[in-house]
Parts: sequence; structure tokens; C-alpha cells
Amino acid sequence: MPRTKGSKNRPKTKDYASQIAEKQEYIASLTAEITSITANIDTLKADLKGRKAALKSAQKELTKLEAKKAAADQKVAEVAKKNEAENLVKKLLAEGVSADDIIQKLK
Repeated sequence: MPRTKGSKNRPKTKDYASQIAEKQEYIASLTAEITSITANIDTLKADLKGRKAALKSAQKELTKLEAKKAAADQKVAEVAKKNEAENLVKKLLAEGVSADDIIQKLK
């Protein structure tokens, strides 16, 4: 018959008290870590909420500034178009073109 492998001299009784103590320490450390992580998450959530509010206000300001810029650009374009029309009318009047012909050209 073949020999069995392994030692037959190992202790058969287990130290349950030390295993229980180890598991309790492990559970206590995990609980402390979970509490720490939860507090950190709460802090980060508050920070995220503040940053989102700041982003929203910045986007509103940007929208307002873009609208003001578009209005200013439109006014500048209208002034330039008006000046160009006035220059064209002066030039045509200087050349002796009739008022009816000038109106036709402006259209």
C-alpha cells in the first residue's frame, strides 16, 4: 500500500478564540475605513456641488457676453454700411448722377 503524503502530527484542535479576535479586528478596521471614505465622499460631493454652481454661473455670464458682443458687432456693421452708403451717395452726386439713379443703385 502506498504511503500517504503530509504529516500526521499536525494539531487537530483549532484556536477559535484567536481567529475570532483577528476577524473582529479586521471588521473594525474595515468599518473605520468605510467611515473615512464616506466622510471623504461627502466632502467631495459638497465640493462638486459648489463647482457645478460656479460652472453654471460662468456659463450664464459667457452667454450674456456673447450676446453683447454680437449686438456690438451688428451695430458696427450697420454703421459701416451706413458710412459706405453715404460715401457712395456723395460720390455719385459729385459725378452728377440724378437722385433717381442713386436710389436705384442703393437698392
